[in-house]
Amino acid sequence: MVKPRIEVVVPGPFLLGESPCWHAAEQALYFVDALRPAIHRWRPDDAALATWIMPRIVGSFAIRAKGGLIAALQSGFAAVDLADGRVTPLVDPEPERPSNVLNDGKCDRRGRFWCGSRDGDLAHPNGALYRLDPDLSTQRMDDGFIVSNGIAWSPDDRTMYFADSRAETVFAYDFDIDDGAISNRRIFFETRDIAGRCDGATVDAEGFYWCALVHGGRIARVDPKGRFDRVIDVPVRHPTMCSFGGDALDILYVTSAASMVTDDERAATPHAGAVFAIHGLGVSGLPEPRFGG
Repeated sequence: MVKPRIEVVVPGPFLLGESPCWHAAEQALYFVDALRPAIHRWRPDDAALATWIMPRIVGSFAIRAKGGLIAALQSGFAAVDLADGRVTPLVDPEPERPSNVLNDGKCDRRGRFWCGSRDGDLAHPNGALYRLDPDLSTQRMDDGFIVSNGIAWSPDDRTMYFADSRAETVFAYDFDIDDGAISNRRIFFETRDIAGRCDGATVDAEGFYWCALVHGGRIARVDPKGRFDRVIDVPVRHPTMCSFGGDALDILYVTSAASMVTDDERAATPHAGAVFAIHGLGVSGLPEPRFGG
């Protein structure tokens, strides 16, 4: 097997890069810096970087079918107008948990935005999993997580994946694409005995789950039975999320965090907080669905 080629495409550094998402119509990669709150767009054809400042911590976003973005902010879901930068609050799914932060989120293939929250102290199981429907109603779908991450779906839409990074566990649910319902939560795999924890994730066209192993300096490919198929070392200790992009959806884009780097690590990881592109993996991803509202 040919060794993949890893390229720095956006040097940053970003304090907490997250949520890379390929916009096929624009041939551009969108991603966030959660802690220096902003949504960024990078175009590979000219390396142009555009930035939309967010008013609060931003955990994730999705492209809206009618234009603009839907964003998960610390204070709730919001609409982002890319033309003028206006951020319009929509709904706070957990006003009774003011210390929580909305974190990882993605759309299913019926245009519903799924997003998990995290405990503000990263220590207590106060986070929950929410579904934001196109009519902007919200449903709490599951509860009791410390740091929600790793949302993705199998290509046949029968399985949904969801991780609690701090609990060192990735779960699988039975997924009903028509009703948007989840059931039969079970352990997909755990990270207690390996370096790193599951952060952001995606699924390739063959149904394998790709996740960033934050604190472990690696990207893992996991088969549908929860067995590690492949592990790729990256030049930073804290990769945060991966997602496929490019014309053929065969480039794996990876965000990373500068804020987690210790003084001892800094000299050895000069690219911490950069966005990377991994070429030559021999697999492709699936198009990212858009939010239907």
